[in-house]
Amino acid sequence: MAIIDTEASLHEAHRDNHTHRDVNGGWLRPAVFGAMDGLVSNLALMTGVAGGSAGREAIVVAGLAGLAAGAFSMAAGEYTSVAAQRELVEAELDVERRELRKHPKDEEKELAALYAARGVEPGLAYEVARQLSRDPEQALEIHAREELGIDPGDLPSPAVAAASSFGSFALGALLPVLPYLLGASALWPAVLVALVGLFGCGAVVARVTARTWWFSGLRQLALGGAAAGVTYALGSLFGAAV
Repeated sequence: MAIIDTEASLHEAHRDNHTHRDVNGGWLRPAVFGAMDGLVSNLALMTGVAGGSAGREAIVVAGLAGLAAGAFSMAAGEYTSVAAQRELVEAELDVERRELRKHPKDEEKELAALYAARGVEPGLAYEVARQLSRDPEQALEIHAREELGIDPGDLPSPAVAAASSFGSFALGALLPVLPYLLGASALWPAVLVALVGLFGCGAVVARVTARTWWFSGLRQLALGGAAAGVTYALGSLFGAAV
């Protein structure tokens, strides 16, 4: 009895501790990278304008214009990209649906061959394929997963993708503008807020990577700071030339 209880406890502990990271990133990855994109691009834009000796009003206008233009561009691009991807997937699903309707036995054999190729005994593979093919919708889902690597019931929404891209980019792009909107007249508060935001975004990205939060945060801080420094130098150069 004691041995059985010990084995059960070990099994329970293993089940509780056996977890994995979200390797696809879920909603976190696009949201964080959208915000990071807004932060870096708008900070670079504003520092470039500031480097050209522009006044506070011009920097604020540039920041707000960059926010609006970037957010709408991201949303439009994401909508078009996801819509095109979804249309392609739906077209392929229609092809598979027609094949299942016209040649059900051939599709059943194809599914059995897939299972057999993965090591299932041929007779068992055929029986599994036969039983799974009884329901046309279930058969379509299984063929889509096995042949196309997709889930027909979990296709991405272009509207959701566009809205999330717009919101995350706008939120990131707002950070460097915020100090000016609150009354700041110098560039350094905007740079400071943006760099803190970049470090935070980088640290959050560590949740879907194998890196430590501080390494990921410092890496993004360095990249964003470098982009701001380069555009400030270019703005100074172009401002002097003009």
